[in-house]
Amino acid sequence: MRQVKGLFATKLIVYLCSMKKVSILVPETAVLAAIADPRYMFTAVNQFFTSAGLPAMFEVELVGLSKEVRLNDGLFSIHPDKLLDEVGQTDLIFIPALSGDLKTALDLNQEIVPWIIQQHRKGAEVASLCIGAFLLASTGLLDGKQCSTHWLFANEFRQMFPNVDLVDGSIITEDQGIYSSGGASSYWNLLLYLVEKYTNRETAILASKFFAIDIDRNSQSAFMIFQGQKDHVDTEIRQAQDFIEQHFQEKITVEQLADMVAVGRRSFERRFKKATNNTVVEYLQRVKIEAAKRSLENSRKNVTEVMFDVGYTDTKAFRDLFKKVTGLTPVEYRNKYNTIQTRTLAN
Repeated sequence: MRQVKGLFATKLIVYLCSMKKVSILVPETAVLAAIADPRYMFTAVNQFFTSAGLPAMFEVELVGLSKEVRLNDGLFSIHPDKLLDEVGQTDLIFIPALSGDLKTALDLNQEIVPWIIQQHRKGAEVASLCIGAFLLASTGLLDGKQCSTHWLFANEFRQMFPNVDLVDGSIITEDQGIYSSGGASSYWNLLLYLVEKYTNRETAILASKFFAIDIDRNSQSAFMIFQGQKDHVDTEIRQAQDFIEQHFQEKITVEQLADMVAVGRRSFERRFKKATNNTVVEYLQRVKIEAAKRSLENSRKNVTEVMFDVGYTDTKAFRDLFKKVTGLTPVEYRNKYNTIQTRTLAN
């Protein structure tokens, strides 16, 4: 590890004043990997330093409400290092992803909430991984702040926590010492981000190479599937949504939709935004782009053909919108996800 020492020695003096305490929560119904992975990341960073003859940077502990937490219907058992009331003060708290019904999961873990709030008031920073954002939001610490979570649970999150500014497609959010990550493996990027913050860029780069993580990935947009927000009770808006999804290739206007459901335009636009969290134009665009994505994935059509199929005639406008929604150009998306092309190359 001579190379490690050479990289770090001149830049670590400022960081070595005190070891940082990292507390990884072990809630009921937690996702096992979202507990093990942050522990692995921060203990690995410690090993980078100690192998180079430098002091460890982090004191990493698993913290829970009981000495044993059984996960996955009892298939796995985790034994936290400390109970919550045994932790006087910590520097960084990780809230792992939860599994199963989220309302049930929050009910099972309500005793953890006051502890998180108390530690945050003492100066601890708090980071949620994937849908651990639901438990973080239940503390109230996210009210008025930005947050990310798994794209699949975005609608449910907005319904449960309307005072939180959920950022669609984001891999990482940071707002006044509160952090969150996007879905699933996106949390590895948040782990790297926090390693860099608590140490330096060189350490984060080394960790990214050790764990084979793309350190600069900043969006989960390419993975998102637009499903619309239909978990509402506005019958007229639901009717308009269904019409859009069945006729997206056609030219559809707001006036046409409002007339169809016999609602004034201004009232229709207001109700549509409230029910779907999108304007009418945004919703139509997302439906068109989702159809284009499916075609690029599963057909031999070129980008121009796909563009015409979903109702666009302006190549630049289509390309710009596609990239805005997915983070990739249509060609990049097709090269990445086209199943026919992948099978051809494999053969």
